[in-house]
Amino acid sequence: MKKIARIALLLLCGILTIGAFAQGPNPPPNGGKPPRPGGGPGGEPKYTLEQAISDRAQLNTIAFSGLAFLTGSFGCDTFLPPGKVCDYFGFQNMRDVQAKGMGHNTDFLTRIANNMIFILTDTQRAQLIALGKDQESQINALALKRFPLIKSFCRQADGDIPAGSAGLNQDAVKKYTAEIFALDGQLAYQRAVVCGNILTNLSAEQKAYLAKLKFDDYTTWPVMAEPLDKRSMTHGTNVLVMTYASEMFSWYAGSLEADTYFCPERHGTYFGGFFMKDAPAMHQANYSISTTLTGDSGEQFLATLNPTQRERITSIIELQRADLQEMVTVRRAISTELRKLLVVGGTADKELVLKLSRRYGELDGEMSYYYATRFAEVNKTLTTEQKAALVKLRNMTITPRGAFVYSEPIAIPEVIKTDFLFTAPATK
Repeated sequence: MKKIARIALLLLCGILTIGAFAQGPNPPPNGGKPPRPGGGPGGEPKYTLEQAISDRAQLNTIAFSGLAFLTGSFGCDTFLPPGKVCDYFGFQNMRDVQAKGMGHNTDFLTRIANNMIFILTDTQRAQLIALGKDQESQINALALKRFPLIKSFCRQADGDIPAGSAGLNQDAVKKYTAEIFALDGQLAYQRAVVCGNILTNLSAEQKAYLAKLKFDDYTTWPVMAEPLDKRSMTHGTNVLVMTYASEMFSWYAGSLEADTYFCPERHGTYFGGFFMKDAPAMHQANYSISTTLTGDSGEQFLATLNPTQRERITSIIELQRADLQEMVTVRRAISTELRKLLVVGGTADKELVLKLSRRYGELDGEMSYYYATRFAEVNKTLTTEQKAALVKLRNMTITPRGAFVYSEPIAIPEVIKTDFLFTAPATK
């Protein structure tokens, strides 16, 4: 039985390109994150790490990923916001604690990045541009490195496994995700070295300007024109420079706890949830992504399943509990090490960062293995009525022609080797 993606394409739409994205009847979701009441500006709910790893937030997010995966396609699964890699600099926390959900507005990153770049000297700006040019190919390689893993998960769901294999090999998946996260850690370390050097050498005037900008209140950030000439760099480098600049502020104005924080959907990012949430916001100015629809859609996905199917999803929570707890410990250790570079003359242990990153990747791989295999099990038992209900619940009349390097469309590579991620055929 093939993934419902094939049905979704037939029932919902013709194939469209990324340039045709437009907002549908309901805005795309961005979380499934039931907040704990707290101290956001004006008393708004404030997201916490405790909430992010809670059973409810995790289950809603996993269920949403299941809906996206079983009604999507390989191309949808490759979509990933650039900010979901090398994310030890507090930006996600800064985004989530903003008043009225404005951290999830498409102008949010641009607004703080422009302020940061505005106060930098030409020499400091040149350092960011040089880092972007150096990392662009590596960042793209990180995105492409995800493709074999995603393809193997699609094959598992489609029942397209190598002859004689029992299916996905958990150890092989963990080993491969360890390599992905090792590259992620290396890039994060390089980023921390350059940005840390800039931040520890800010002038008194630069520090005074940044002191007026509040971490949790975007209204204190002046709206200004872009200080950089985009024509001096590639689009990819420009995206990286803007990312560096926004994270420089969140790292400088934030805390270790902010750096350690992650949103519920930070892990297991291979199942198309980000395409459903974020793709409609592409190229749309002042577009706010909903912070509730992920949770709502996840709950409706579970309600569509029968008790046996539902148990295959809900029981993941207990399977991943230890991994999730260890992830917090590992992220805090990585963030602690990188924060040493915010001290004048400080150094960080690169080898330790890489070692911790590999372990982080193993944990992500184990959790993703649970998701992929359980989603595949459910897919095999769905009725025609359930498939139709899930397609309707997806509520998305677009799908990509090809794949994505983060949010940039590309053609799907002709050859993606995946057999190494499955168990070897049994020997007689």
